[in-house]
Amino acid sequence: MRNDSTQAPRQVTWRQVTLIALLFSMLVAGCAAQPTATAVANTPRATFTQASGATGTATGAPSQVTSSTPTPPRATQTGTLTSTATASSQPTAPQARPLRLSSPEYGMQAFLWYRPEVASRDVQLVKQAGFGWLKQGVGWRDVEPSKGSFNWKELDEIVRWMEEQELNLIVRLDHQPAWATGGDTTNGPPRNPEDFGNFCFALASRYKGRIRAYEIWNEPNLAREWGNKAPNPAEYVALLKVAYRRIKEADPGAIVVTAGLTPTGTNDAQAMPDDVYLTRMYQAMGGTSEGYFDALGAHAAGFKAPPETSPDEVAANKDLGGGRWFCFRRVEDLREIMVKYGDADKQIFILEFGWTSDPVHPEYAWHKVTEQQKAEYLVRAYKYAKANWSPWIGLMSLIFIADPAWTEQHEQYWWSITYPGWPDFKPRPAYEALKAMAK
Repeated sequence: MRNDSTQAPRQVTWRQVTLIALLFSMLVAGCAAQPTATAVANTPRATFTQASGATGTATGAPSQVTSSTPTPPRATQTGTLTSTATASSQPTAPQARPLRLSSPEYGMQAFLWYRPEVASRDVQLVKQAGFGWLKQGVGWRDVEPSKGSFNWKELDEIVRWMEEQELNLIVRLDHQPAWATGGDTTNGPPRNPEDFGNFCFALASRYKGRIRAYEIWNEPNLAREWGNKAPNPAEYVALLKVAYRRIKEADPGAIVVTAGLTPTGTNDAQAMPDDVYLTRMYQAMGGTSEGYFDALGAHAAGFKAPPETSPDEVAANKDLGGGRWFCFRRVEDLREIMVKYGDADKQIFILEFGWTSDPVHPEYAWHKVTEQQKAEYLVRAYKYAKANWSPWIGLMSLIFIADPAWTEQHEQYWWSITYPGWPDFKPRPAYEALKAMAK
């Protein structure tokens, strides 16, 4: 091979000089054309990485929506199936953690499915607020769209983001696939509870030690969350028992939580009061929750009353609703039922709670509060629980970090502690107050 260092220098032609100058000018122009990044104060940036083999980020899929009020969640489907993760995608499971939590522990609900650039930011927002838990809905139909075939892509990323921020994850499991019911109801029990149990086992096996808690279904005391059938506590606890058994087979350290029951006084084919439903659950379980759940799930909308207001006070005041269920402290009625049936040592997890500022929807506008009141009430709710409900209160997960797709026509928009927005982060007073709150 010739050693060019021994050769005489070559003559540089005018064409070469012109070409070099042209290339240099193009390079300078290209650099000048790049926009200057403008940092938004206190706005976490996306940390996600594109999944191997993916062609893009799906941004048009509807989000799963949950609330403590009548709009039912909508699960979405994906046709992309992936096989079991490689060893590199499943890190060593952390050490076992206790089934009983500190009293209370702090959580927020977010919507992380299908929007990785938003999701990875919102996980950071939960962490920056000093909260230790995030609640995420996991649609059975999204993960197992056909029997025995699983799509783990989105959930793998969610679990990874949670681990990066050192947050605990609780997932809500519901929204059955059509193959499990033979119908197209939005949210209803499967014909064979073992099908759901198999799904729970696959999930808990894959994420052993990484998903800390599982909520089994959502608001089954409402017909719309139970396949448009009349609420049936005996049917629900049969499903709960199968889920508990299969999750514990895969991950004994996971916390199994009942569905959050929605506070209501309606008792007909469309709804059953939460206290009546819970009593009938215990009756269907033979008077003991052993083998069914580790913690009771509850929803605790504040409605119009400040968080310290007792159920007795609300029941006596028509302006506040005139029923015991129209207040944050409704949870105390459920606690009395637990104690009656020997469950004084088990905790309650509040899986949804908050106040709405909704002036748009008449069914919520009667109990709207201001954004500043929402901030104050949420902080006071945590303080009240810590002072009065310890040690039986566990996780308290508020609603919501807003989905960027929501508008003022969505009732969830008004319960949120942030405004919908991407890429900029738009906090409401509630987020800032909760971030500053002593924990």
